[in-house]
Amino acid sequence: MYDTVLVATDGSGSANRAVTHALEQAEQHGATLHAIYVVDTDRYAEPGLSSIELETAGVEDWGNEQLNEVAERGDSLGIDVVTRCCHGKPNVEIVSYADEIDADLVVVGYQGHSHTKTGLIGSVTDRVVQNAGRPVQVV
Repeated sequence: MYDTVLVATDGSGSANRAVTHALEQAEQHGATLHAIYVVDTDRYAEPGLSSIELETAGVEDWGNEQLNEVAERGDSLGIDVVTRCCHGKPNVEIVSYADEIDADLVVVGYQGHSHTKTGLIGSVTDRVVQNAGRPVQVV
């Protein structure tokens, strides 16, 4: 049913549950798993000043660590995992990447690190659900 599964992660608890679910779906269907981490350019401005550049680089490094963990978990299950770390607006980049790889399923966490209101769906998740034009599972 699924050949290509995309999971978005920001390393939050909700995103980690989404990763687990995406790995299960990829394993069950023999799908390739794509994992994406987006350095939010609204939150972490593109480098221009040295302190901003250092902060952005640190966030990108942390994102790559999260993606490496997904890849390692996938490898241990025999799942092909492709990772992408990029800069931009998370919801735009997630939907764009889903279109690029023609994802059969997009898996996202209910709310991410930047979400402050308990019980409400996160804004990135809400926008992905509204704009993906393909199946999205919210975990």
